[in-house]
Amino acid sequence: MATDYYATLGVDKSASESEIKKAYRKLAVKYHPDKNAGDKKAEERFKEISEAYAVLSDTEKKQQYDQFGDSGFHQRYSQEDIFRGADFGDIFGGGMGDDIFSQLFGGMGGRGGQRRPGYHRPQPMKGQDYVMRLTIPFRQAVNGGERMVNYQHNGQTEKIQVRIPAGIESGQKLRVSGKGGPSQTGGKTGDLLLEVTVDNDPIFTRDNNNLMVQVLVPFTGLCLGTSATVTTLDGEKRIKIPAGTKNGSKIRLKGHGVPKHGKHAAGDLFAQISVDIPKELNDEQRQLLAQLKELGL
Repeated sequence: MATDYYATLGVDKSASESEIKKAYRKLAVKYHPDKNAGDKKAEERFKEISEAYAVLSDTEKKQQYDQFGDSGFHQRYSQEDIFRGADFGDIFGGGMGDDIFSQLFGGMGGRGGQRRPGYHRPQPMKGQDYVMRLTIPFRQAVNGGERMVNYQHNGQTEKIQVRIPAGIESGQKLRVSGKGGPSQTGGKTGDLLLEVTVDNDPIFTRDNNNLMVQVLVPFTGLCLGTSATVTTLDGEKRIKIPAGTKNGSKIRLKGHGVPKHGKHAAGDLFAQISVDIPKELNDEQRQLLAQLKELGL
């Protein structure tokens, strides 16, 4: 059965330390065994509110409870752990403190030796994963390969050889097992997660598994038709530019995009045609263009 420690004390999750203490003091005085001799319900209620206060008054335990919830919290803490270090002295004063808890919770290990019903000994938890940013060149991201990474940890620098899978994109993570934080419960060491950022390329842009490249063609080539050289990942290719091709048109080179990787087929390369407008014209070119203008071209 799930336990809501906040509801047990009648406070909100945003309650301050002083508000939590005030709520507990009020309830503890009401249900304290010295004032309710022989009343088993009051005794159980006192146990519940005391357990809630032991957790919510401890910064670390409260954080764990808020993060993992009741079930996850009690996989990490036995009832003995919950009461270990809890300070009720400033609430009850002299005679109403430790003796009562020894009587009610068994007196094992200071306070609270009995385990919560249904409690299971915590399983070893894996250590914390560390995250590090890794920037790689565009073409290595597309083709894959090996990369040496300088990993700074505990004041020391370690060189790690990392395999870059073909087709990786910005935002994806690479996992290096056993290079994270140590486990506090005897479990496995955490991992190092490399968060990838891919550099821009001066020639190619990428859209999923397809690549785009700009190809400049003279105005006359678009009108009359021509051929052009296109840069691909495998070298240069010649393509035909049909007569009447419009500025901004795309010509597809099938299979020349991001290479096949995993379950993904090879992408395509799209050559986007742009008019190559000269910055300067000689006299003859200017005269000929003027004539074309007169002819409505």
